[in-house]
Amino acid sequence: MSAYIIAGIVSLAFVAMVFYLSMKQISKGYSYKHSIDPLPDNENENSTEMREIE
Repeated sequence: MSAYIIAGIVSLAFVAMVFYLSMKQISKGYSYKHSIDPLPDNENENSTEMREIE
């Protein structure tokens, strides 16, 4: 009977550890700061570049 109790305690500890690490990684992923390229300053420059390419 005591072997079942020990196995249950070890299993619960393992599940708790996996849950804790999963929540830690999810939190770390949501706190990541994404960045994007800035928009061009002048829209006319962008349109003339497109005409030159065509």
